[in-house]
Amino acid sequence: MSDPQRILVVQPTWVGDAVMSTPTLRALRHLYPNAHITYLLKRYVKPIYTGMPWADRLITYRTGKTNKKAGRQQFLGLIARIRKGRFDTAILLPGSFKSALIVKMAGIPRRIGYDRDGRGFLLTDKLLPPRAAGQYIPSPIIKYYLGIAQYLGSTERDLTMQLFVTPSEERRAQRVLDTCGFRPDHRPVVLLNPGAQYGSSKCWPPEYFAELADLLVKNHRAQILISSAPRERDIVDEILRRMNHPALDLARSGLTLGALKSITRRCDLLITNDTGPRHIAAAMGIPLITLFGPTHPQWTEIYYPKERILSVPVHCGPCQLKTCPLDHRCMVRLIPSMVYDAAIPFLSPTLADLT
Repeated sequence: MSDPQRILVVQPTWVGDAVMSTPTLRALRHLYPNAHITYLLKRYVKPIYTGMPWADRLITYRTGKTNKKAGRQQFLGLIARIRKGRFDTAILLPGSFKSALIVKMAGIPRRIGYDRDGRGFLLTDKLLPPRAAGQYIPSPIIKYYLGIAQYLGSTERDLTMQLFVTPSEERRAQRVLDTCGFRPDHRPVVLLNPGAQYGSSKCWPPEYFAELADLLVKNHRAQILISSAPRERDIVDEILRRMNHPALDLARSGLTLGALKSITRRCDLLITNDTGPRHIAAAMGIPLITLFGPTHPQWTEIYYPKERILSVPVHCGPCQLKTCPLDHRCMVRLIPSMVYDAAIPFLSPTLADLT
């Protein structure tokens, strides 16, 4: 009996992109039910993949600032770890040059991915990304990834994102909620996510989040939870300072990415910038409102019926810039009353008309 095929799937580096890859990962497992499949991923996104039944193994690696010598040692060490896996095939979801170089240097015979970032000569199977007049056409990432599985022979068309929660993540989530004083009752639970790892241009103003939260508490008796990453501490502090009603600060209570999965699925609504927790909520089946400013919604279309996308058209957008060189008009003109009006139907007794 021959050994099973050994496949390495190189994963995206952003949380949102990692969640959007899940329809592809599911399709690959259905396509190769007997293969030994390993995911290669950055350590900080590992909680997105925990509990996932489609991989036999996870290989993680660290990122961060290092000197040139240490960085080279990390790079070569990762290649050596991959080489030990004796993989037949590498499937590259991210479009970076470095990801293709790593699997080439690791000696993987077949290397499949999109031909971009000048890496075509490193691939054996080169897919062409959609372009027009020399420019990349906005294309939903969720379909972009699935196109690789379809190239390999998959007939899957299901775009439903899917995440899993482990028992340890459930326990950590409960500790976070207990620590911050959350008490489940009949009031709606609204989770706010006011940051964005991409850059400040994606962020709705903190004073707007504060005004919206107060409206939800005053008119709907909502329990307000706020999630954030460590670097977003100043944003959360500004919201809490401006609010007239109390809110629960999850980050101060030990929030982790794994715990966030569990906490999100206990909420009635997420209101967020276009960032990772948006995709987590969709994967958990939770209603959400996404506030779009400088980024093109078509890149991150997730085909989720319980989502409402809000944006205000401006002549300078979508610019895709990480920081706004003007007055942030795409976000400033999206006022709290507009978001509040969009939230009201989600807080009604049934969601039948929305789904």
